[in-house]
Amino acid sequence: MKIWFTADTHFGHVNVIRYNQRPFSSADDMDESLIENWNQSVSSDDLMYHLGDFTLLGIKPTEDYFQRLNGKIHVIPGGHDHRWLEKSNYISGSGHPVVILPPLLTIKIPLPDSGQSQLIVLCHYSLRVWDRSHYGSWHLYGHSHGNLPPLENSLDVGVDCWDYHPVSLEAIKRKLNRI
Repeated sequence: MKIWFTADTHFGHVNVIRYNQRPFSSADDMDESLIENWNQSVSSDDLMYHLGDFTLLGIKPTEDYFQRLNGKIHVIPGGHDHRWLEKSNYISGSGHPVVILPPLLTIKIPLPDSGQSQLIVLCHYSLRVWDRSHYGSWHLYGHSHGNLPPLENSLDVGVDCWDYHPVSLEAIKRKLNRI
């Protein structure tokens, strides 16, 4: 099982294409590309943390998107997500229940090939300081669409920063080692 992160997919949100100069001709074009990129990376039993702004309610039913996406999906809500959070029985395309997490969460994950664990603080919004930030914990976030300067041990995992793909735990570790 691999661990993946992403944010700011904004499925069905046509205006995000213009706001963030996304290279798509329509919301449907963007949705299909994001779904294809997700499913090329994430397998059925991989763990995916989506750090907010999954979709806007009313464009297409939220369950339509979840049912097309691989993995065990855990969502940290963002500002756009409150519209669809009332329903809580979403299922991923792999048949796993979608888990809705609190807006701020600290997790401990084993790092591949190291025998060590990493504390990671997850939030849709970027934080200047976070739980154990001065002791090597990481902070992953979305919301800013790549418009914030890098900060030590802090990283935007939104699709706008990763060529519209999810980012693996291994790639995050490599990137944070360079910052």
